[in-house]
Amino acid sequence: MAYPAVLEVQRPTQQFDRGQTAMRALLILVLYWLLNGVIGIAWWALPVFGAILISQKGPQKYLEEAEKGPVTWIRLILGFYTYASLLSDKLPLENPAELVDFKVQPNGTPSVGQALLRIILAIPHWIVLAILGFIGAFVWLGTVITILMNGTYPDWGFNYLRGYLRWNARLLAYMASLVDEYPPFSFSDGDSPTAPAVSPPEQPSA
Repeated sequence: MAYPAVLEVQRPTQQFDRGQTAMRALLILVLYWLLNGVIGIAWWALPVFGAILISQKGPQKYLEEAEKGPVTWIRLILGFYTYASLLSDKLPLENPAELVDFKVQPNGTPSVGQALLRIILAIPHWIVLAILGFIGAFVWLGTVITILMNGTYPDWGFNYLRGYLRWNARLLAYMASLVDEYPPFSFSDGDSPTAPAVSPPEQPSA
């Protein structure tokens, strides 16, 4: 079965303007540490805000109203990453849903204890994503150089960066307690037989 949190990214098919691409790449390099720090804080804040909302609304209402809260926040985070990856030419400041094709099928019965425990359960993913993100920086740089040379987005750059974004999208949905299933360690959309989900330790009920 496909993972209940899915991100789809369309490969850019237009001919890139080399001047605009160079300016965007320079802007991204200048703002990278600031944006990465802000987004990093937001990632860790998701389980905390999730726990607060679950305690206030109850698990069922939290999931029912997720589209107006945590799903929108995740789209905003993914939108910035999509822009930084040159997969979109717009920042998701007004309506992230128009720019980021991120869908979630909320399930389970989240609790405050489970929400906070996911900070610890997500550590293996953070370690792997940190390594993949380091590699991804060189992939991004190679992608920028390729675009500047021939004006098109290379398949190898798109496949890597899209996979990295998909992985992050699934983990963010899990950390926000929107889905019960532990996210797979995979670049795919979660429906690959070679990327089985990893079962986390038993989660206590709050």
